[in-house]
Amino acid sequence: MLPALPDGDERELESSEEGGGAGEERRQERHGSTYHSLYGYRSGRCSQQGAGGGDGSPGSAAAETPSGEDFSLSLLDTNLPAEAETELRSFISKRLTKGALFEGMGNVASVGLSIPEYKVGCYYCRFQQENILEMATPESDINVPEYVVCFLGGSEKEDTFRLELDKYIQSLKINLDLEQKSLETYINPYLRSWFENAICPIQRVVQLFQEKLAFLLHAALSYTPVEVKNADERTEKDISRFLAAASLQGLVQEGTMTSLCIAMTEEQHKSMVIDCSGPLPQLHNAGSNRFCEDWMHAFVNGAEGGNPFLFRQILENFKLKAIQDINNLKRFIRQAEMNHYALFKCYLFLKNCGSGDILLRIVKVEHAEMPEARNVVTVLEEFMRETSVA
Repeated sequence: MLPALPDGDERELESSEEGGGAGEERRQERHGSTYHSLYGYRSGRCSQQGAGGGDGSPGSAAAETPSGEDFSLSLLDTNLPAEAETELRSFISKRLTKGALFEGMGNVASVGLSIPEYKVGCYYCRFQQENILEMATPESDINVPEYVVCFLGGSEKEDTFRLELDKYIQSLKINLDLEQKSLETYINPYLRSWFENAICPIQRVVQLFQEKLAFLLHAALSYTPVEVKNADERTEKDISRFLAAASLQGLVQEGTMTSLCIAMTEEQHKSMVIDCSGPLPQLHNAGSNRFCEDWMHAFVNGAEGGNPFLFRQILENFKLKAIQDINNLKRFIRQAEMNHYALFKCYLFLKNCGSGDILLRIVKVEHAEMPEARNVVTVLEEFMRETSVA
């Protein structure tokens, strides 16, 4: 998705071997300038009540869109220069006028503003205050406050972080309280830290695990349960987000994913344990394969540039390759139901792809109700066992 680091940002990543345990607070990653803006949004039907909505917020007397529109935008919080903020508000107003800004759906665009970076990637989303939304009924005549939030930085990228940012504003929906104290102690810091909290977790996990990242990739692909011990809250969340981002959730059938989770839990009886009490994370009950080790090197080599968007692109390519391998194996299995030579091709593919252990487990679950395909998978399992013993 959105903000890439400005060209020439060649920051060095802090070595995970330097200073303190994995559970200690690591230095904040340096990156290009990032910005945010939060606006109160009121449609024409209730704009006569005032842009601030009578909530006493600092934005009630702040800059507002021209009243010629059928809505109003009042500035509540920003770290943009005044001229750039006005330009951003004009851009958002145009999107609202075109009806291109739907509640709860984040969008990404590239906008030109009067800031040093000039052209920046912009994630923007219109949302409603959730705690008031729950109290509102058709009969209650409660006007649910609506807002538009914008996160900006760098140059426009693919939408790879859109889901993370959609999730990030969920907390705003729940906790938004525009009293002055809340704005200063929670809302403003939360908005300012959007890049570190939503964009950088994958990068921090790569820094932390280095060569051990292969075990984490294997756990994500194989749906192995993971338990994190002795880690600070941010590190634990980072690991959880990395595992979710690296899994094939949404790319394989939901029933397959559920069955795999159950099968892995029953089969292993043990979670992979990550102990973050030392200088480097220690892993127990961990597994890996050649496929995950090869992709681990791609991550570690990419760490030299320190661009979080590069890590995300590598992760997406990793998942794409895994899906391609799964589809190829399923095609070979269909052929092998009628052709013994195709069965041998299945075996060679599993042997050479580097992730035969995981692929076979996935297709076994998917073909559980298909007798002929299940028989092929059983033969392949026997071949793989004999080969590993030999």
